[in-house]
Amino acid sequence: MRVPQVRLQSQPALISIQTDHARQEIQQPKATQEIHQGQADLSIRTSPSRLTIDQSQAWYDAGLRSAKQSHEDFARQGYQKVMEGIARRRREGDEQMRIEDGGQPLITQAVQNAYKPQKSFNIGWIPSVFSVKTDYQPAEVDIRVEIDQPVIRNTPNKPIMTYTPGRVTTGIRQENDLIIDFEDLVFRNFQFEMSI
Repeated sequence: MRVPQVRLQSQPALISIQTDHARQEIQQPKATQEIHQGQADLSIRTSPSRLTIDQSQAWYDAGLRSAKQSHEDFARQGYQKVMEGIARRRREGDEQMRIEDGGQPLITQAVQNAYKPQKSFNIGWIPSVFSVKTDYQPAEVDIRVEIDQPVIRNTPNKPIMTYTPGRVTTGIRQENDLIIDFEDLVFRNFQFEMSI
């Protein structure tokens, strides 16, 4: 037995969607910076050190004297000896004048004046201690620095922005479709209308 069949085969509509994403680009250029630093002004002033050595006393002690100094020394020694001789003669005269006090001043003075005292001998040309005098003045250093302050110029640069807006594109990828198929149908005088 044959059973009538109606076959429906449908195909839905498909929508296509294509999306372009939005794109944004940001570029930040580096800031422009200028730095100017002048050289510092440096001045150095130095007064030299000074060393003074005075060895005139050492030369004098060693017997190395100038003619003028020798004349002055001999004159002073001669004056001193004259004064000592005058004082001795006055003392002896006073002793002889007081003869009544007893004693034998003439004999005593004759013995004293007859024999000269023995002189001691020693090295006489060695300079005395600390006879060489030194004086030292250290050097003085004056340093002056004048700083030149840096000049800084900073210019910021604005960012560069590029924007591409997004876009959505829609369309029909597949159209809808309906296929109707009949099998083993017998049509008898009636109308069959079908609207899709």
